[in-house]
Amino acid sequence: MHPSITRRDFARLSALAVGTLAVGAGCGGGTEEGAGAATDTADASPRPLDILVLGGTGFIGPHQVQYALDRGHSVTLFNRGQSAPDRFPDLETIIGDRENDLEGLRGRQWDAVIDNSATNPEWVRASAQLLADSAGRYLYVSSTGVFFPYLTTGADESVEPLLEKDPEKGMSSSYGVDKALSEDEVEDAFGDRAVVVRPHFIAGPGDPTDRFTSWPVRLADRSEVVGPGTPEDPVQYIDVRDLTSWMVRLLENEVGGVFNAGGPAERQGVGEFIRRVAAGIGSTAEVTWIDDLDFLGEHQFSAVPWIPPEGDLLGMATVNSDKALSQGLVLRPVEETARDSLEWFRSQPEERQAELRHGPDAEAEAQMLAAWKARTNA
Repeated sequence: MHPSITRRDFARLSALAVGTLAVGAGCGGGTEEGAGAATDTADASPRPLDILVLGGTGFIGPHQVQYALDRGHSVTLFNRGQSAPDRFPDLETIIGDRENDLEGLRGRQWDAVIDNSATNPEWVRASAQLLADSAGRYLYVSSTGVFFPYLTTGADESVEPLLEKDPEKGMSSSYGVDKALSEDEVEDAFGDRAVVVRPHFIAGPGDPTDRFTSWPVRLADRSEVVGPGTPEDPVQYIDVRDLTSWMVRLLENEVGGVFNAGGPAERQGVGEFIRRVAAGIGSTAEVTWIDDLDFLGEHQFSAVPWIPPEGDLLGMATVNSDKALSQGLVLRPVEETARDSLEWFRSQPEERQAELRHGPDAEAEAQMLAAWKARTNA
């Protein structure tokens, strides 16, 4: 227990999740054994493209690449060659560095670029300007973190992100501002040929953070789990396979613009989320609701995609993705994401399964529940 943690401290700890909304999206996220790429059936595209992927070996990259290949596109990777270099042995990989070595990209032509691996606006400026005359379109993977602080609900693409960092708000502010500035760099270089996609929390097989995955794992392995906040508190997330296949289709259809990308399509409370995850994996675990944020903060409880809907995080789980849905984003049921995430996690080495990277471990959760019951029954 950490009795010195205040409600404000808890909100700040929760806000750290904002600064890692897209962890694993690019090179820095790492790749997991057996993570697999998208296995959804993909019909051939009517027009094959030459696609350059900056990154391609993190969490979302392999799903993008495999879907593009299944659609009949040609894919070239650009990365440092340090993360999963044998992931796609038959693809051309240009070795370079976003910070100081883009030479391998000069003198080449591509129909489209997918930029997974940059949060630094200077890196994005350098690559976007270099490729502006040699690539047809540039798709930048941003984040709904650009809306931090989330002081209103239902933010859509008309809401202007902040472009100045607030030192008092730490990583959550700097991450969102860097992503927003990076968006501007792409739009400055490519104009109406720019595509900006802002994912919410990314879920699914291969997620190195275990944020979503911790829910099916806990519900499968434990007889009782904590339900945080109230059942009506909203949650948002997106399956990596839905996200990446849709991004490839945006390029195929030559669609430009800025898109928020999260689900589900209709508002979902954390209570419904937990029920559907449990149903997807066949769990009968009991859920004990704890709505005391001070108590949760004392125990350093975190369980993304639930985020306490107050203060700077008020509207975090209410971002509007109607524009993306109108442009062909299709979202699978959360039951399927939960089932596939659990199956992937169970395929990992024992030592990996023994260290859940998000959410309380079994002992900590049991202690929380015991302390809560002792307090409420006193």
